[in-house]
Amino acid sequence: MKYPIVAYGDPVLRRKATAIEPDEYPHIKQLVEDMFETMYAAHGVGLAAPQVGLSMRLFVIDATPFDKDEPELKDFKKVFINAVIEEETGEEWAFNEGCLSIPDIREDVYRKSTVRISYYDENWKHHDETFSGLAARVIQHEYDHIEGKLFTDKLSPLRKRLIEKRLSDISKGIVDVEYRMKFPAAKKGR
Repeated sequence: MKYPIVAYGDPVLRRKATAIEPDEYPHIKQLVEDMFETMYAAHGVGLAAPQVGLSMRLFVIDATPFDKDEPELKDFKKVFINAVIEEETGEEWAFNEGCLSIPDIREDVYRKSTVRISYYDENWKHHDETFSGLAARVIQHEYDHIEGKLFTDKLSPLRKRLIEKRLSDISKGIVDVEYRMKFPAAKKGR
């Protein structure tokens, strides 16, 4: 099942997501499958539960599209449940980021090059791993979503002012997208 993706301006994107327990969400594998399906339909490489309206600490990543730049990302498909970034290290570097909840806006964002993260996978197996390069960047971007943060928060005040109207338009549904979205400030009957 493909979910509509929640657009910029929805309060769920600003809420720190809640940890989940195996017994309180027995259908987690179906949700994960649906999130991957939603992400692929929107041509994304990552999707966090808040982006489909669920305030839970869950995100999925498939960084395979970046395998031309970083061959180790071939088949890099992972599920992160109750993730905690333990450490961010290395030099900060810029990369042009976008977000399915903020379509048609891309900006250079600086992030640390390496991240150590502990998390559970969809089988509730615990992992504590370190990632670098584009894998680290995608993880940090999706992790921000479960912390109630967006990539636009990392922009300079000037850049934020320059995209303010476009962000407002997105929340109102004044944007062309090829995937289903839920717009918080859209006029009814549109």
